[in-house]
Amino acid sequence: MKKLIISTLVVMAILTGGLFMENTNDVFAKGMYENSNRIAVRASHILVDTKEEALQLKNDIESGKISFETAAQKYSKCPSGQRGGDLGAFGRGQMVKPFEDAAFSAPVGEVTEPVQTQFGYHLIKVTAAK
Repeated sequence: MKKLIISTLVVMAILTGGLFMENTNDVFAKGMYENSNRIAVRASHILVDTKEEALQLKNDIESGKISFETAAQKYSKCPSGQRGGDLGAFGRGQMVKPFEDAAFSAPVGEVTEPVQTQFGYHLIKVTAAK
């Protein structure tokens, strides 16, 4: 239910040119609105086989046990892992939908929750957005 309410807030904000956002205190809704205008992002990712492995890596990254880039080099099954997971910049429609949705809504510099696609489970870190 909360996701529906937040989605409605974001749509209303887009339709009113952001004026509606001045009246909400929901940080997540404000973040979704701010990110809804993105046309491109630069992101890195780590691709693994299981959600459990992705969650463990996220925990290790957030606790400082390993950097995102080192984890990508060591554990990612994507060739981008050799570059610390860097995928470069991409626009909308260039990645599979679940990956795109997560990348275009994630705050810059934060690691997402695991995102499942037909390739496996991804941890995504947006490094730049415009």
